[in-house]
Amino acid sequence: MTSLPPESPKTFADLRSLLRNLPPAAETCAAAARARQAELTKPAGSLGRLEEIAEFLARWQGRDRPALDRALVLIFAGNHGIVAQGVSAYPASVTQAMVDNFAAGGAAINQICKTFALDLKVVPLDLATATEDFTQAPAMDEATTVAYFARGMASLPADADLVAIGEMGIGNTTSAAAVYAALYGGVAAYWAGRGTGLDEAGLARKIAAIEAALARHAAHLSEPLDVLRRFGGREIAAMAGTMVAARRAGIPVLLDGYVACAAAAVLHAQNPELIAHCLAGHKSVEGAHADVLARLGKKPLLELGMRLGEASGAALAAGLVKAALACHNGMATFAEAQVAEKSGDGRA
Repeated sequence: MTSLPPESPKTFADLRSLLRNLPPAAETCAAAARARQAELTKPAGSLGRLEEIAEFLARWQGRDRPALDRALVLIFAGNHGIVAQGVSAYPASVTQAMVDNFAAGGAAINQICKTFALDLKVVPLDLATATEDFTQAPAMDEATTVAYFARGMASLPADADLVAIGEMGIGNTTSAAAVYAALYGGVAAYWAGRGTGLDEAGLARKIAAIEAALARHAAHLSEPLDVLRRFGGREIAAMAGTMVAARRAGIPVLLDGYVACAAAAVLHAQNPELIAHCLAGHKSVEGAHADVLARLGKKPLLELGMRLGEASGAALAAGLVKAALACHNGMATFAEAQVAEKSGDGRA
């Protein structure tokens, strides 16, 4: 594992302290963006959510005129011991194979990043060893969970101005489903989806594994960080760390699908304000993602029937965010274009 800087958190107590000391939103910048929207050559509110996105960027970048000079897609990859329970249609070796595919430029995410001029960074997290099978033991101990949280924090470049967060990891939809069941309750079958394309027998094994894990760890599910260590994966811990680092650095976040939102759900359960700087890139068809987004208070930017992972939905949404900002910064005001504004008596 990469060594951590001395200031990195080492324990859950350190993390809780870190999570209590995050910067607030820049509401004066959001107000300036809102005022500019009112002056642009369009009917008020006519760009709908594009106007909200521009205001969101201003609020969380802390700039009256936001910028997207380096929009980054950040993917974490990790392997899961729960794969031993037959919960995936693919073997764990596919995680490394897909990381190699990312490096070679052959994945869907590579094409999306090229299309929208997004930087791509892939961080494999010790793929030679999986987490523990969480039907038998906690997936990670406290020190490991915190270490990968810190890895996620350290992986975010300081010069990014938007980060789309995603993952790769065979077995990680089972991990995410277990996290949701632990945080929100309900039966395992409600949270378990077909992941990489499970047949009925595979789905039954997935549900049974989640049920067995919930029963084994039932006495230890009141603390969100403990839910993360018992059912999460290295990549889920790292994504949570990146979200926190982004908040500290004034970098807005686009969440990908079912697994990325499991990291957000842990933070949200700790304190809903911890993910205020995050937008939901899309609604996945995996599991009960629509329910998850509703619980997180996030309205997805896109709904395209996707369930790929690898930050693909968030990256597509980044293209939409770029368009929103281009309109905000590039459109003329009524005064600049010498276009008459709406008359006071209600006539155009």
